[in-house]
Amino acid sequence: MGRKPEGKAEKMFKNIGKKIDELLGDLKEASNNAEEEYSDRIEELKRNGEKLKEEFSNFREKHQDRIDEVESSLKKAAQDLKKAFDSAFK
Repeated sequence: MGRKPEGKAEKMFKNIGKKIDELLGDLKEASNNAEEEYSDRIEELKRNGEKLKEEFSNFREKHQDRIDEVESSLKKAAQDLKKAFDSAFK
């Protein structure tokens, strides 16, 4: 006996299987492309981060006296605020 002719449902499932395989191949290719694209972007962000660290370090060195002054003023303000809250809620 010969093989039975394919039914409509079997044909449809075969086509769906082929489409799924194509889709998986496309996803894998897109994933590889995205990985390359994002790895370049990540490297760029790392370089920019290093540049910002260096610029901030230079800024801090040039303005250390002002930074110390601001830091001191903020500490004093925090202490005064704490005293005010302590006395308000005693």
